[in-house]
Amino acid sequence: MSFFNKLKTRLFKSSSKLEEGLEAIVEDGGQQVTVEPKQPVAEPVENATAAKPEPAPVPEITPPEPAAKTGILKRLVGRKEKQTIIRRLLDDDMLESLEDLMITSDMGVDTAMRVTANIAEGRYGKKLSVDEIKGLMADEITRIMEPVARPMPLYAKKPQVVLVVGVNGSGKTTTIGKLASQFRAAGKSVIIAAGDTFRAAAVEQLQVWGERAGVPVLVAPEGSDPASLAYDAMTQAEAEGADLLMIDTAGRLQNRADLMEELSKIIRVIKKKDETAPHNTLLVLDATTGQNAVNQVEIFQKLADVSGLVMTKLDGTAKGGVLVALADKFALPIHAIGVGEQIDDLAAFDPEEFAKALTGIDT
Repeated sequence: MSFFNKLKTRLFKSSSKLEEGLEAIVEDGGQQVTVEPKQPVAEPVENATAAKPEPAPVPEITPPEPAAKTGILKRLVGRKEKQTIIRRLLDDDMLESLEDLMITSDMGVDTAMRVTANIAEGRYGKKLSVDEIKGLMADEITRIMEPVARPMPLYAKKPQVVLVVGVNGSGKTTTIGKLASQFRAAGKSVIIAAGDTFRAAAVEQLQVWGERAGVPVLVAPEGSDPASLAYDAMTQAEAEGADLLMIDTAGRLQNRADLMEELSKIIRVIKKKDETAPHNTLLVLDATTGQNAVNQVEIFQKLADVSGLVMTKLDGTAKGGVLVALADKFALPIHAIGVGEQIDDLAAFDPEEFAKALTGIDT
């Protein structure tokens, strides 16, 4: 199954929410319209004037068909059924309903207003169907997200230090394991540092992913200083000539000042070893947190100078639109999205595929 099909299948909660909402909006005050099918147009014969006429064949003598039957057969050839669809006038009431629908899908007020305004441009006062609105909405979502759809950059610098941050339960550990596996499959040497020294379960989970990917995982005694582990990991990565060093961190609630200060310490220690590090700071976000993800980006961006986002658990939310709001508000690169626990359930972010999956358009 392709990643788009997984995305479309597993985002059914989001897409069906939008689909059902759009259908209800259009049906409320809409009118049924019969659409005539397009008839096939005969293609012109090339060089018709230059073609030499062939000898006329000797006609066979057969009984003539009844005229009425011939007429019916001619009318049946190529006939297509008429379709009945519902269209509704794009007016202020409909635009307000579309805004409300997008806001409930976690796209945020500003983004919802911008999308509806662009949909209305040049179409205000026209009658639109559900499929037409879905297509217009998908186009606008794609336009917003195309500038931020960028893979994590790789540099010649060795080791390239990648710091991975996020709140509790956002999916940092599994994201690190999946990324490490993908980078190693691409020919990069990778080392993982298990910087969540306070949770033995997190270290064990990371070791399992390391074994799957064939990547070494550096650990420290439980409760030890994660900044010290990060420093030692950088020393080892330099000695071994590793391409990438991925440093896991403990989950931090953005309202816990002590934990956030600990993250600041890790960054300070890393910079003592290499003033240009960390070269990437990935913020892993849980899609099920909805608009709370906006607050997380604001706080982590100030503290850790976030360079890119990874959105996980899109298969568990009915409101995948928060990713659109993040792209519109922060313009931070979105490197990857995840829709499950398997190693191939994390893939590079494709804005067009995401927009189609979110709005329920088949491809």
